[in-house]
Amino acid sequence: MTDAPTPVEELSYEDARDELSQVVAALEHGGLGLDESLALWERGEALATRCTAHLEGARARIEEALNAGDDD
Repeated sequence: MTDAPTPVEELSYEDARDELSQVVAALEHGGLGLDESLALWERGEALATRCTAHLEGARARIEEALNAGDDD
């Protein structure tokens, strides 16, 4: 029995990025059935969205910190 993958919304940026790299490699390698390819593609889309959300959050925190420094 294989463990179910960690829900995407629980992944750190680094974990999501690393898994996304694995998904891309698997899709590029080929040899998968249509259903498995589609499932990987969907997981990859969710992982990419998670990475983007992490990066946008980091950008917002940096901008907030920079703007707070302007108030001094």
